[in-house]
Amino acid sequence: MFAWNEAAWFSILMGSALKSTVALGAAWLLAFLLRARSAAVRHLVWTAAAAAVLALPFLSVALPALRVPLTAALFPAPAQEIFHATGSSTPDAAAGGLRSATDGSAVTPLEPAGRSPGWRIWLMLAWAAGSALAFAQILAACAVVWRARRSAKPFSDRALCNALSRALGIHSPVEVLETGAGSMPVTSGLLHSSIFMPAEVWEWSEERRRIVLLHELAHVRRGDVATHWLARTALTVYWWNPLAWMAWREFLKERERATDDLVLNTGERASEYAGHLLEVARTMQTAPAIGWAAVAMARRSQLEGRLLAILDSGVNRKAPGRAAALMTALLAVGIIAPLAAVRAQETKAEAMPADVDATIRVARSEKNYEALENAAQVAEQARKYDTAYKLLEAAVEIRAGVSGEQSVEHGIGLLKLADLQHKRHENKSAEALYMRAAQLLGDRPEAARALIHLGVAAITKKNFPPAFDAFQHAQRVDPAQAGLALMWMAVVRQAERNLDQAELLYQNALAVQDPKSTEAATILKVYAHFLRREGRPEEASKLDARAMAVQKANAKPAPAASTSVYHVGASVAAPKVLSKVDPEYTDEARAALLEGTEVVTVEIGPDGLAHNAQVLQGLGLGLDENGLDAISQWRFQPGMKDGQPVTVMATIEINWRLL
Repeated sequence: MFAWNEAAWFSILMGSALKSTVALGAAWLLAFLLRARSAAVRHLVWTAAAAAVLALPFLSVALPALRVPLTAALFPAPAQEIFHATGSSTPDAAAGGLRSATDGSAVTPLEPAGRSPGWRIWLMLAWAAGSALAFAQILAACAVVWRARRSAKPFSDRALCNALSRALGIHSPVEVLETGAGSMPVTSGLLHSSIFMPAEVWEWSEERRRIVLLHELAHVRRGDVATHWLARTALTVYWWNPLAWMAWREFLKERERATDDLVLNTGERASEYAGHLLEVARTMQTAPAIGWAAVAMARRSQLEGRLLAILDSGVNRKAPGRAAALMTALLAVGIIAPLAAVRAQETKAEAMPADVDATIRVARSEKNYEALENAAQVAEQARKYDTAYKLLEAAVEIRAGVSGEQSVEHGIGLLKLADLQHKRHENKSAEALYMRAAQLLGDRPEAARALIHLGVAAITKKNFPPAFDAFQHAQRVDPAQAGLALMWMAVVRQAERNLDQAELLYQNALAVQDPKSTEAATILKVYAHFLRREGRPEEASKLDARAMAVQKANAKPAPAASTSVYHVGASVAAPKVLSKVDPEYTDEARAALLEGTEVVTVEIGPDGLAHNAQVLQGLGLGLDENGLDAISQWRFQPGMKDGQPVTVMATIEINWRLL
């Protein structure tokens, strides 16, 4: 559970930290835009912001994930040293006869994460400690208010309180109490409002007594104690964020100005009200602890700005109506809901999860299937196929739970799981998954991949009619795949020895396919092999030349090498291959009789492994991926410079041949 707690809480807290900063920044912008409106409107904005940042952690867990991709292009440097490998097979080799994995690909059990607290734990503990201390101060303030209420005596002029309450539209009874001498008038109480007046209240003039009580009742009318607790709780949770403290000060400033506006709207003269406020602030003191749980009449730090606003006849003092409050709430929901649902999605996960079960539990709690799919990609690249399967299986379950068993999203998840099983040569399982995915995806373009795999599986079984039907279906549902689908239909007719129709289909495939695409190069290669088998080598050579031109045009340019990556030369000795694994033919390439050369650039590190592999010239139909998979298992004696192992650039050519 230690690993689960760390992963879950760190994900939630760090996400909330970033999103709360965005939310508070949006509140600042909105308050600035509303600077010409009344203080009550701006106070409403800050209240909504406090509620929003408090809701963030809960919404982040409850809402389905909204992915924001983060992309980065990684290009390896140009290579000089060239190594060669050969991938070979027979055209009629049975898929079931292939070994499931090359040497060294066995799944290694994942070790559980270490139990000593890391920096993430300490960071979360610091956050929690600060919040706990702030909550303790709130509880202490509540205790002070409770003791003050216990020792206070009732305010004797109930008639004045009732009259002012009716003037402000307050229908529930308000308890007014007399406290110790010299204390600042405050308002407290969430369910039952209480106003604390100082013992000197009977020494004041009747006008001052009325104005001070009117001010405190205005806090009751506005519900300021409840919003005070809301904003104070938000500050307690995000105590480390400077924006939260700035928002808290703005909240207090706008609250008092909005209360002043409400008092002035009852008909009080601004100059007289300002004079009484100044005198109360000068002679009365607020107990520091009470300010955490109650609303005081005045704060000396904000008094000057309040007095200027009171005396400024041009200030907008209109209180917002229900429509404005509703619009503010809807705006807050409109901003915070998608913000809470946002999850970062990188194009490539950086590390294998330390605890797969914990990762799955966190993803289930967040309904975050993409996190599992990214982790599965990492596991697959590390040849941890059992782990990848477990992660993808859980991702499929989440997709079904979020979107439904019959949904397209579920079908896409099944398609990813089928691709993994196909890579593992678990052909029976892969075929069943492709079949189910094709049923769910129906006539959507995503179904084409499943249909093509099902067609290839039928070819390997020499079951040609259903293979042809599957490719026809793929051509219909995804026009972008029409060229490859027609090529596969030609392969079926070629296998049936219907050579005239096969050639016509090859030509149609080239006609509909973008001539500059890598798919066009694949079709040209397969068509050339057909012509060569039919005794037409000159025509085949022309198609090969066209395919080579397309491949060169699509080759990825290599950027300048890093200063830490060397080229073989006078002072740099070339690396040497110590052991290598021959790549495996894919069922698709074997069925299509595809041959050719794959060119890959790599950086051979001091650890004797190939890093940052990139296909510069590929063939398609899964051969490129299998070539990269084989290269990842090669072991080298690293290149040397001045007697020390260094990272050296190299090129690997893989010749794919059918025997």
